[in-house]
Amino acid sequence: MDGKQELTERQSASHAAYRFNRMEFAGSLGDLGTILPLAIGMILINGLSPLALFLAVGLYYVFAGLYFRVTSPVEPMKVISGYAIATGITASQIQASSLWIFLVLLIIGGTGVITLIGRYIPKPVVRGVQLSTGVLLVTQGVKLVLGTSKIQELRGAAEPYLTLQSLGPVPLGLAVGTILGVLTLILLNNRRLPAAIVVVGAGIVAGILLGTGEGLRQLRLGLYLPELLPYGLPSTGDFSFALLVLVLPQVPMTLGNAVIANADLSRQYFPQEGGRVTYRALCISMALANLMSFLVGGMPMCHGAGGLASRYCFGARTGGSNLMIGAIFILLALLLGEHLMGVIYLLPMSALGVLLVFAGAQLSLTLLDMKTRKELFVPILIVGITLASNLAAGFLLGIAAAYALKSKRLNV
Repeated sequence: MDGKQELTERQSASHAAYRFNRMEFAGSLGDLGTILPLAIGMILINGLSPLALFLAVGLYYVFAGLYFRVTSPVEPMKVISGYAIATGITASQIQASSLWIFLVLLIIGGTGVITLIGRYIPKPVVRGVQLSTGVLLVTQGVKLVLGTSKIQELRGAAEPYLTLQSLGPVPLGLAVGTILGVLTLILLNNRRLPAAIVVVGAGIVAGILLGTGEGLRQLRLGLYLPELLPYGLPSTGDFSFALLVLVLPQVPMTLGNAVIANADLSRQYFPQEGGRVTYRALCISMALANLMSFLVGGMPMCHGAGGLASRYCFGARTGGSNLMIGAIFILLALLLGEHLMGVIYLLPMSALGVLLVFAGAQLSLTLLDMKTRKELFVPILIVGITLASNLAAGFLLGIAAAYALKSKRLNV
């Protein structure tokens, strides 16, 4: 009897780990606002392959869902992707950074060093990283709605893939963003009509009705497979550049946001089910994902507290959300190959911006458990440093400030 009961409990837990319903699907769309703008930029500006990039994203979603069994985000590495888009570096240099990230995270995670690091990171620092990430997401979301993000400026239009740019004196992106934002507020806790499905669905309808149709005429169904090392093996110069300019600034941000803050948030959201989301597992997961990106020519990828907050905010709870969105990306990549951008272009930038605004707000609210003035000072300081410099600097200086403020001689 005990054995049967144990088997039943295991089957029930397994079923709970992979739910497939409208809320899981809605939540699976939550971090598209993080992925798509940066992915589009790296495809258009840096020459990354759409097939390789989105296939790698889809496979990583599936792997993360199967292993962690709770909803798990997939995001571009912000320092690397942001610098790449801003400066137009080569695909080979991006590819080299993926291999460096694989090696660094494998060593830090495989040796258990990350567990030691995480043990000595004060909680206010974690909250500061989460608050900073939330503020950055809200800021980027507002830019997408207003038409002032990097990719929109490069294309010279607020909605570069729509034929209509304004409704009279009102910019179309602002009108669409405002309407979708109000709908999101109304539907945020609605289980019958989840907000993210409405935002993405309404955005795609707008893209179909008002879109330029860029890339749609070239769509050809088939079976497209990625090449191994499509840009060739990076040169010694590529590896040196990638380490100094891309990877070293990225690593502190990855440890702060994608590992420590992400694991902390997962424990808050999933105190029972999230046991697999450990510092070590996150490091090794990201290491393997970036090895895959190196081999097929995708973008450097990570997890992230912002993506987790977004998925949770819009309804995702289990690994089923990862399997659904992962399957969509994999099928689009394999069936449409390099032409799948025609489908991606259907989603207006303002719709992605709305997803980012609500994701950032959700993540910022983790600050509410900071009670004392000293505890609150550290996250606010990290936000200030992040906005003035970058999140890696905010993370490192925040640690120093948190330890200094443990002294009773210092007050704020």
